[in-house]
Amino acid sequence: MTQTVISSASRSVVIGDDRPFVIIGERINPTGRKLLAAEMRAGDFSRVERDTIAQVEAGAHLLDVNAGIPLADEPAILARTIELVQSLTDVPLSIDSSIVEALAAGLAVYRGKALVNSVTGEEERLEQVLPLVKKYGAAVVAISNDETGISEDPDVRFAVAKRIVERASDHGIPREDIIVDPLLMPIGALPTAGRQVFRILGRLRDELKVNSTCGASNVSFGLPNREGINGTYLAMAMASGLTSAITNPLAEGVRQAVMAGDVLMGNDRDAARWIRTFRVAPAEGEQGRRINRRRALPPGPDGVGSHR
Repeated sequence: MTQTVISSASRSVVIGDDRPFVIIGERINPTGRKLLAAEMRAGDFSRVERDTIAQVEAGAHLLDVNAGIPLADEPAILARTIELVQSLTDVPLSIDSSIVEALAAGLAVYRGKALVNSVTGEEERLEQVLPLVKKYGAAVVAISNDETGISEDPDVRFAVAKRIVERASDHGIPREDIIVDPLLMPIGALPTAGRQVFRILGRLRDELKVNSTCGASNVSFGLPNREGINGTYLAMAMASGLTSAITNPLAEGVRQAVMAGDVLMGNDRDAARWIRTFRVAPAEGEQGRRINRRRALPPGPDGVGSHR
């Protein structure tokens, strides 16, 4: 089984098919959040602080950090945000930008082994991002589109992912440091979006031998009860081979779906985490009465008290 290690200065997270599913918190991202974008541009990071703490408390294993604000100094803001988040938590980070200079600025201040989000299959992008990934010893998200755009053919997307893995190897980046994003599209716009991704995931695991991720919240865009769609998608994708996802850890339906998926995939041993989280403690005094009642019963054929 391929294992991808992402770390901060003091904590490591392992992504793998035989490991518990990894949730990458999505909320430190000003895209579509006008208030957060305005605050970050103005140097107010109080909402970033709150989102950091809330996501970690909700169980996020990694945090995605994005500073994509139009007409702002993205490299400087991203570097400042990473330093702030790392001062608040030891959870490892995904450094998220489409601007190479911003990725470089973020990697320069990051303490640990970061996840770079992301590289695509365009030749120019590969030659810009892969040397950075190698220089800083990072891992990288490989998005399966290239100069031709996003194909609706899962086989084409797989071929793009394979080419990125091969090009990364040319730069000395091992496949365990590559996490492929097969590009989950909104189901409301593309009814086959879920099936396309499910078809790719098993091939990524079994043929390409890499881990996988996706922007899970994309699947429900434009639909009501998004949390219900997102949670169900994640459970189905986990069964198909997905090993991590960028999603909202604050969504209860998402958390429960992932935890249940870990139980059913055998990655929550003896369902221990599920039991710790959801077991209802007996009412005060009730446990003692139950024990005494059991002891008062006569032994059964196996020597244990019988139940009437």
